Amino acid sequence: MRRLLRMLLRRRVCTGPLVLLLALLLLCYQTLMVDRNQDRSKPEEVLMETRRLISVLEALQEQTQAWFSSQRRLHRRRQAMVLTGRLSDTEVGLHQRVLQQMDYEVHVSRFAETSRFLRTQHGGGEWSLLLCLSTSEQSCLRRISFSHLQQHQMVNLLPELMEAFSDVAGGLCHFYPQLTDSDLHMKPHSCGSSNQNHPFPRDRRSPDRSPALVALVNVFVLVTSVTPLTSFMHDVSVVMTHENAPGQQMKIRTFLVQQLGASTYQQAWLQIQRVIGSVLQAISTNQEQEPGGRCLLCFQLLTFTLMFSGSITPVIVQVDTDLSFRALSENSFSRQITKDRILEDTLRFLLPLPTYLDPEAHLSLESLRRQYGGCRGTRRACLSQEELLLLLRFQQQLKMPSAFQLLYPSSSSSSSSPPLNLSSLLLRVSRHYELQRSSRELDKPTNQKSASLKPAGSCVDPHLRQIYTDPPLILTPPFSPTLKEYRAEVPFDTVTVRIRPEPVSSTCVIHLDNHRGPRTANFPVGLGNSRISILVTDAAEPHPVMTVYTVNVFREARPSLPMFGDHVTCSFLQDCGLQVQPGLSCGLRPHVMSQSAARPCGSGHVPGRWVVPCLSCSDNRTCDWREVTWQPDGCYHPLVERPLLEDCMTDRKVLFIGDSTNRGMMYFLMERVNSSLEDWGKAHDMLVYQNLNKGRTHVSYSYYPQFWLEQNQRPTFREALLQLLNRSRPLENSNQTVLVVGGVQWLNTNHLRTVQEVLDRESLSEILVVVKSLGMGFHLPVDGIRSLSLLEIRNLFRENGNIISTARRLGYEVIDTFSITMGRYKEFLQGRCACHFHEVEKLQSSRPPSNMASAREKTRTTRTGPGPSSQSTVLDAEQEVRPNTPTFHVRGAVNQVYSEILLSRLCPEPRGTGSR
Repeated sequence: MRRLLRMLLRRRVCTGPLVLLLALLLLCYQTLMVDRNQDRSKPEEVLMETRRLISVLEALQEQTQAWFSSQRRLHRRRQAMVLTGRLSDTEVGLHQRVLQQMDYEVHVSRFAETSRFLRTQHGGGEWSLLLCLSTSEQSCLRRISFSHLQQHQMVNLLPELMEAFSDVAGGLCHFYPQLTDSDLHMKPHSCGSSNQNHPFPRDRRSPDRSPALVALVNVFVLVTSVTPLTSFMHDVSVVMTHENAPGQQMKIRTFLVQQLGASTYQQAWLQIQRVIGSVLQAISTNQEQEPGGRCLLCFQLLTFTLMFSGSITPVIVQVDTDLSFRALSENSFSRQITKDRILEDTLRFLLPLPTYLDPEAHLSLESLRRQYGGCRGTRRACLSQEELLLLLRFQQQLKMPSAFQLLYPSSSSSSSSPPLNLSSLLLRVSRHYELQRSSRELDKPTNQKSASLKPAGSCVDPHLRQIYTDPPLILTPPFSPTLKEYRAEVPFDTVTVRIRPEPVSSTCVIHLDNHRGPRTANFPVGLGNSRISILVTDAAEPHPVMTVYTVNVFREARPSLPMFGDHVTCSFLQDCGLQVQPGLSCGLRPHVMSQSAARPCGSGHVPGRWVVPCLSCSDNRTCDWREVTWQPDGCYHPLVERPLLEDCMTDRKVLFIGDSTNRGMMYFLMERVNSSLEDWGKAHDMLVYQNLNKGRTHVSYSYYPQFWLEQNQRPTFREALLQLLNRSRPLENSNQTVLVVGGVQWLNTNHLRTVQEVLDRESLSEILVVVKSLGMGFHLPVDGIRSLSLLEIRNLFRENGNIISTARRLGYEVIDTFSITMGRYKEFLQGRCACHFHEVEKLQSSRPPSNMASAREKTRTTRTGPGPSSQSTVLDAEQEVRPNTPTFHVRGAVNQVYSEILLSRLCPEPRGTGSR
């Protein structure tokens, strides 16, 4: 053989790849001779021959990779087909993103039978990768002929494993009855969906108290070949150490170290390898080769559930032919995050490897085999082209850094006797790299060995791996770690989105909205635009922000059907999704018009209901929600026209004290009185405006309560009220001075008594006091703030009644905002409390919006009385806006209704002027 090699080289008839293959064949021959003379060989010789084999494989890899790269530049991208089954868009998007990064052209379909791409394949060899995701496996098995696939084609299914771990009956594994030696650490009934609820193991520890475990552990195994068997285990596992607690996702080695200590965990790891490896080897040994060949590069992920009952040797109690995360909590994103991580690691572990060799190498290998008898005799090595490719890929997998650790063949696997075969070569290659790792580990100091099991270092890659949401959001553009800005749309009924960003590196820390924000949170999604900021920070103090991602969520308005013909009038008091008054009806009901509705209301808290035109009161999708109005019982709230409003507000001072909902009413009043809003801010302190109504109207505001301060540092309500009065002086003791007090849910009857005491002491007992009652809010499960139960909301409704009664007894006006917001609690705008029914937006030009000009006419013609419509923008057509002056507009249908009621109470119509 050596003489032949020298002769070919001397005659220069060999190309580079052929020389490498000849050298590889020579080394395989030498390795054979070592095994044939085991009595005379030494371990050092075996190691030396293995090193030479490795060096030739590495040279062949470089040559193959160079040829492979040149071919990819000449031809179109590789084709990948992803069959999604019934999976979520998030998981499908992950596969698309990873495959596109690896220069695959990706085709997507639900099932193989419905794939136009697969149907149009001529000869079936144009695609390179077929991924049959969860619920599409059976479709793949029916459609794909695995024994006739071309060498370069990869599928994420191994029919041998699908059959072996299928459920014969009652969870009995298909392969188990076929075993001649059933001495496996595995329960026979471990397959299928009928055997998934496993009792937590009991501690059956031996009396000598040797190291032991009591736990259920899910491990995830990647099988890359059944015959010969090659398999790897992902370093992530799901661990259950308590009977009633959900599982935890953690690295398997970290778990073993925590339970057994750094000095003895290796024994348990070897037992896990042995138990799983013996089951897979049993399947491989009993496997019959299909006529016509096999799928060379197919692979499959399996989930093994291991039970430790007071021992370091586990028993397999469940095998799933896909990734299973039943032990993880359903209420978190742990299942999807863990699954995505393993899937992405799998693709990055397998796809960069060569899928075929240089065609010249194939021909050279065949020629040499025919001429020099490489396969003659029973004791000689005989590698086929396919086996050479498998050996090359296996060697590269052991070299590359990844989350997968070799499971089989392992150092504990037995060597085969001559003739030398592929399994023996695989074992020798694996032992070579295991010896390398052991040497490096021994060279480390003891403290570094422990530290290597823990994540360390700073956030060197400050990017997100994925953004997880519930419900799943369709991000535009599709998620990519390098893109920082996204948009998404949700329907009207989606009021919250739970979000969990996952960083690329575990050394990076995620915060939502601000430096101290949570990593996972429920966000309320108000009507219109909501903005979610994702901060990627370093774990080191003081957590510097390294990258910011933004998700803009647009929530659609309630679906509306325009009324062009006949319709009925429907009304509702409360939504059936939140029945605040259990004794009253909910949802739409036919509306009966009151005969006495022609007179103006005598107070701002007259009971009422929402009225809307519909085709049918039994289906709210047939309503024109743009025309919904608030209709008090037996009366109406007059809409104050601009001339009357200007007159009425002349020389008046209006003082507001309360939270942001109170501030929303103030800005609405300012826009109506001044015909524009030129100043605006989310103030949480004192504000004073003196330029309204051509300088004839004064407005001031004090934010209360200052919840962000410590309890002992917050100003009391008395102190805040006195400060507001003093800043607004001089004040006239008449209804020319107006005090508007209230907020979303902090107000109680004690505050009203304080108002009376302070005004009496300050000689202001004759001013007009308007109480804004409680309102809907804090009814959604949002992280970081209180969330009210249905019972607590009903208690608030009763408290609201007490506030109205006390205010009336004290002679104060009341705007019952609770009744108004109760039926439309889903129509909140931006804000975590879900209590804001207003929003201030900047106008895009100095001209008012086009719908402002017709606002008054629309209000007059569509409402059930001369009161305010909840959808029209009530600004006067003749308002004057100075050119090039930035202006703002208060939007919000519900806020508009109760703010117009406030104006009607401040400026009542002269007697005898009311009309319908």
